[in-house]
Amino acid sequence: MNSVKEFVEALGPARLAAMGAVAVALIGFFAFLMLRLSQPQLTVLYTDLTFDDSLQVVKKLESMNVPHEIRQEGAIILAPEEQVLRLRMEMAEAGLPAGGTVGYEIFDKADTLGATSFVQNINRVRAIEGELARTIRSLRNVAVARVHLVLPKRELFSRDKTEPSASIVVGVRGQLDRGQIKAIQHLTASAVNGLDPGRVSIVDESGRLLASGREDGTDPGGSEFEERHQAMEQRVRQDIEDIVASIVGNGRVRVRVSAEMDYSRITETTDIYDPDGRVVRSTQTREENANLTTPNGNDGVTVGNELPAANAEPGTDGSQQESSNKIEEVVNYEISRTTKTAVAEGGRLKRLSIAVLVDGIYQTDANGTVTYAPRPAEQIEQISALVRSAIGFNEERGDQVQVVNLRFAEAQPAALADGAPQDWLSSIMSLSKNDYFAIAEMVVIGIVSLLVLLLIVRPLVRRIVTPDESRQVIEDFSAGPAPQLAGPHGQSADEADLALPPPPSRTSEALKNARVIGEVQQKAVEEVGETIKNNPDEAVTIVRDWLQQPT
Repeated sequence: MNSVKEFVEALGPARLAAMGAVAVALIGFFAFLMLRLSQPQLTVLYTDLTFDDSLQVVKKLESMNVPHEIRQEGAIILAPEEQVLRLRMEMAEAGLPAGGTVGYEIFDKADTLGATSFVQNINRVRAIEGELARTIRSLRNVAVARVHLVLPKRELFSRDKTEPSASIVVGVRGQLDRGQIKAIQHLTASAVNGLDPGRVSIVDESGRLLASGREDGTDPGGSEFEERHQAMEQRVRQDIEDIVASIVGNGRVRVRVSAEMDYSRITETTDIYDPDGRVVRSTQTREENANLTTPNGNDGVTVGNELPAANAEPGTDGSQQESSNKIEEVVNYEISRTTKTAVAEGGRLKRLSIAVLVDGIYQTDANGTVTYAPRPAEQIEQISALVRSAIGFNEERGDQVQVVNLRFAEAQPAALADGAPQDWLSSIMSLSKNDYFAIAEMVVIGIVSLLVLLLIVRPLVRRIVTPDESRQVIEDFSAGPAPQLAGPHGQSADEADLALPPPPSRTSEALKNARVIGEVQQKAVEEVGETIKNNPDEAVTIVRDWLQQPT
């Protein structure tokens, strides 16, 4: 303890203060490093937030005691990476963020007392637009949505009726397919009374027209047919790649599909009559009976002819009698008739052309050399048969399937193809962007810590511990030739040097300094005396000059 006390006293208050400042700085620096490394990795929770949404989200995070960070004046909010998904679900449950749109809550905040019908109608349209924008924004691949509705008011005494319409601007993540665009149109039309889906126009954030909003519901330029064409080719290609990759391995097959489609719309009407399937529809029968008597040679009128009994027995007087019977029958038949109307919509497949390129077989020998070998012809034929079965090959339609075995430009090692562990280079390349940022941050912090220790801490500690230069000069003088002095207990100086030095103290240090100063002064006096002895004339001249100088 005495040694420590004397060491502290020897350092002095200035050095102790410097050592304390260095210690505090080091503690603060390493505390900062520990806190920085212990903080969770923050990632983006929300972007492009409005001020109101940012305020509500921050309040929610503070109530949940979740560390967060705000950037770009609240437009971007960062949260711990491992909690982002859970936080987004909880925010969605609370209805955040609202996206800066106003829904039906506008009627809760507005004072209806004194509001005109015009203001009420405007608020109603705003509420419908806001609710539709929120609903569309909840769909997958839709990040931002804005809805504009045109709801014309029917004028009095007017027979003409203007149909409502809508226009929607969406910000998408990736790309919307045709089904999603149709879903947005029908969703909007179902939410607005009298709105037809064909009158809903949709545009993305880059200004590309997704739905024209025309009455017929078709897009200009035949984009719908083109999308259907591409979707069919993609589906066929994916099916072929899946079945072939299970044989040759992933990444060792390339498939190209060319489908020829017929987009003409054909309407065909056919009438078929069946004579064997006749049915009596109506029957009409007409029968006529006629009797005619002609007198023979008696053309005059006599009394006998006029008597009632004169004609009781016709023909007795020589007259001729004729009778006729006529029957007419009309039968109407209904012949069975079949009318068939067939409408063939556009998009019929006319022909398929399939090109399949498969890689060969790679083998590794004992020396690690990878060799290439083509696949057997039997296997290529089997792959071709599988492809024909998968696409529904129709020779009459003119379908073509070509399976070719060629070596790929970049051959894959067999170890990687068999699922063996990747080397360290592949592992590094598979790291994500966040992993690279974390590694770079650790390296920078380590370099800064090392520089602080080498360039700041080490020189300061050395400067504090190293004695003063003046004291070192005095010690150097004391180490030079000096008169033989008796050491402690009567030893000579040489014997005293070999003995263990006494413990340092202020008195001993003061005596040592005084002895050294006295020795220096004595040596200086001896040198002056020696000089005067060797040069007496010059010494006399110097003394005379001193005496003649005025005091």
